[in-house]
Amino acid sequence: TENTPNPNAVKFLSEKTLSEIGATEFQKKDIKKIKNNFIKNLLEFDGIELILVSENFISVKKSEKVNWDSLKPSIISLMNDHLEKAKKPILSKTIEKTSIQKKSKKEDLIVKKINEVLDTKIRPAVSKDGGDIKFLSFDNGKVKVELRGSCSGCPSSLMTLKNGVQNLLRHYVKEVIDVEAI
Repeated sequence: TENTPNPNAVKFLSEKTLSEIGATEFQKKDIKKIKNNFIKNLLEFDGIELILVSENFISVKKSEKVNWDSLKPSIISLMNDHLEKAKKPILSKTIEKTSIQKKSKKEDLIVKKINEVLDTKIRPAVSKDGGDIKFLSFDNGKVKVELRGSCSGCPSSLMTLKNGVQNLLRHYVKEVIDVEAI
């Protein structure tokens, strides 16, 4: 395990591939819609609010009422059990990723540049802290993103967003004026 800047989130690392489809977030409030048994079982643990499954880690965010001493062993046990029995990633390529609708060729190029900066400069740094950043939209100079995993609700996420993400995107993509998290 690895601590994150968010005291209510911990990264559970694995040498095995956990997701073949990139970082994907699941929330307890959506548990009825989730078909993946591992994800459902994990979200059913008392106090777990959100999980982010990435290529080689799972970031788990808990409520303040539960303590990590009781949760960590259960999470590790569930992960080990799944990886030993299933012998496949938690999220495999059979799940389709949602596609983003495009507006124009010029905007396509801007969106492509934004995603490139997110993928190469920002996402690696954010994933070190057990989080992820998802591009949502670009309109009139404003980029909308979603902070996921341990970044969701983290006290330092606004600073990360404005001082890190916004500055990097403005530097590399001149059309970007502002970045906002949803």
